[in-house]
Amino acid sequence: MSAPLRILGIETSCDETAASVVLREKDGSGRILGDVVLSQLEEHSAYGGVVPEIAARAHVEALDTLIEEALLRAGVKLEDIDAIAATSGPGLIGGLIVGLMTGKAIARATGKPLYAVNHLEGHALTARLTDGLTFPYLMLLVSGGHTQLILVKGVSDYERWGTTIDDALGEAFDKTAKLLGLPYPGGPAVERAARTGDPRRFDFPRPLVGDARLDFSFSGLKTAVRQAAQSLEPVTEQDVADICASFQRAISRTLKDRVGRGLKRFKAEFATVPEPALVVAGGVAANQELRATLQDLCDANGFRFVAPPLQLCTDNAAMIAWAGAERLAAGLEADGLDVAPRSRWPLDSQAQTLIGSGKRGAKA
Repeated sequence: MSAPLRILGIETSCDETAASVVLREKDGSGRILGDVVLSQLEEHSAYGGVVPEIAARAHVEALDTLIEEALLRAGVKLEDIDAIAATSGPGLIGGLIVGLMTGKAIARATGKPLYAVNHLEGHALTARLTDGLTFPYLMLLVSGGHTQLILVKGVSDYERWGTTIDDALGEAFDKTAKLLGLPYPGGPAVERAARTGDPRRFDFPRPLVGDARLDFSFSGLKTAVRQAAQSLEPVTEQDVADICASFQRAISRTLKDRVGRGLKRFKAEFATVPEPALVVAGGVAANQELRATLQDLCDANGFRFVAPPLQLCTDNAAMIAWAGAERLAAGLEADGLDVAPRSRWPLDSQAQTLIGSGKRGAKA
């Protein structure tokens, strides 16, 4: 690289509207210059989940203002930007259209290149922005829509080692919270309730523990939670706390087994990597008990554990801008203005589809 890169990022894949300006230095290091995220939590909380139409309208109303604010905080103007990066998938199609069309309009008006970014690639590369990781490394992606163990070999070069065969982990948290009458979003609510609970009161199943493959399963655990709650009706506040604590404990033990096998495979295949690393990404990565479990697991296996700051675990535009910067720095071709959003877009297009396959392609 002959000069630093300043990239404007746009993120509208679900229920956060976000814009960010990120700087990538010539040596590959990075810095967030301006970052703005507007949550739609209040708009969706009454429905117990994200309503796609409401989310899309909220993106339309807020995005232009957020882009202006991100540029202002970064102290730059549009003419100072080297490229535009906008999330193009996977996600809710209405929101993706809003962000990508805005990115196209800015690119057309300024003559700057446009990078249509895979939201999951944003998560995969964030650790290079925050911690300067070098390739390859292993990533555990845990969010409302995905639970995957991915080998990150390089920019636009990923190999999926494991995925969920049913529910994503974030989905299991949300459905457990709703079942127990806890508020939306479910993940933080379950975590809060678990702090005062007995994690050994219920012996919930740990799906696929001991299985040689690296996939995940959470539907059976979710069913066991429902059966436990029904057997206690009416459930007390302490019952809810105990169920949540036992639920989290089962997940922690499951991740310890599944990810632990992944760490062993990585060491076997990349024995010459001097400092192997595990990155955790996605909204569920904010859960402190799960972070502690993964930290202990990495310590026991000689891995560096990298967890991005909490504000970069959930959806944000800094990771999208950074992914665009990485693609530009790697010499990858920009996208044309005819690029289309994709509600489904796996990082590893060669991996066998396990769930959610349809006309639009694999979900995971």
